[in-house]
Amino acid sequence: MAKSKIITFSVFTLILYLSALAIAIAGRVAVPLLQFQDKPSFLTPTFSRIYDTSMYGTLQLNNGLAHTPQMGWNSWNYFACDINETVIKETADALISTGLADLGYVYVNIDDCWSLPTRNSEGQLVPDPKTFPSGIKALADYIHGKGLKLGIYSDAGVFTCQVRPGSIYHESDDAKLFASWDLDYLKYDNCYNLGIPPKERYPPMREALNATGRTIFYSICEWGVDDPALWAGKVGNSWRSTDDINDTWASMTTIADLNDKWASYAGPGGWNDPDMLEVGNGGMSYQEYRAHFSIWALMKAPLLIGCDVRNMTAETYEILSNEEVIAINQDSLGVQGRKVNVSGTDGVYQVRPPQ
Repeated sequence: MAKSKIITFSVFTLILYLSALAIAIAGRVAVPLLQFQDKPSFLTPTFSRIYDTSMYGTLQLNNGLAHTPQMGWNSWNYFACDINETVIKETADALISTGLADLGYVYVNIDDCWSLPTRNSEGQLVPDPKTFPSGIKALADYIHGKGLKLGIYSDAGVFTCQVRPGSIYHESDDAKLFASWDLDYLKYDNCYNLGIPPKERYPPMREALNATGRTIFYSICEWGVDDPALWAGKVGNSWRSTDDINDTWASMTTIADLNDKWASYAGPGGWNDPDMLEVGNGGMSYQEYRAHFSIWALMKAPLLIGCDVRNMTAETYEILSNEEVIAINQDSLGVQGRKVNVSGTDGVYQVRPPQ
């Protein structure tokens, strides 16, 4: 795209004051991790407020995972239902060959549409033999052989969003099945949920996963419906704080604004999830994707690539492989960046490069 185009940067300015790390740490010490504040003011951006993590020390699932936000790849944003075991294997190969795996992108997550439309006679989920003829266990073995981790998808309802069998009332059997396949990650969606509140539907899968004895990352995807930041830290390792993203600047920035509200609840062991990355899918400009990736990194959001990494452009790779930006996301301090200043028309800075 032409360099002379107006470059639109973030709807908000996220300021972490990284150069003042000592001050940041002092701000954290001033607020004990296990102590809740009484209605903290968000009108005065003091250091103690910016670095307030008082909510997260009391909540985390503490299953040994998610010390930093998860990184990896998910099939949905680019492939949707057009997935198969070849795509998954080639994606794992690409993460290795490009060096992205070495930067931390280790989860290879299969989203919806991997199973047959019905359970078998024993009530078990069955991988679609046309698209996953080798089965999920063999695929997990392949992924693990690359030093990566494999994730799967299910739903806290009677069906998945694409009308495959959901796991509600089958939590124990499905968790045992996932563990028997040596899976490392479960994304648990929210479709066809019978109107049962999320607080009732998501804990049973936590219990079922824990009972298997296998450590499985539990990604709650209830779309921010019931303010999961307030309760999901005791249930999962991350929780969707917003509705689904789409590949536009308006969607990305709106979601970032919504996610900002829950910053003080995120921290090691449990993270706000504003949905997967759209970087490289074609709906935004290079500059917009760069802002998207930077904002997600600052917000300590999961960095789950959503494009076809087998065929990504050099610009896409440049963004996704920026080690300094990744380092901010993976900082062990675990403080989610948040909005501290808004200026410009409609809260947007516009910068015109020299002519």
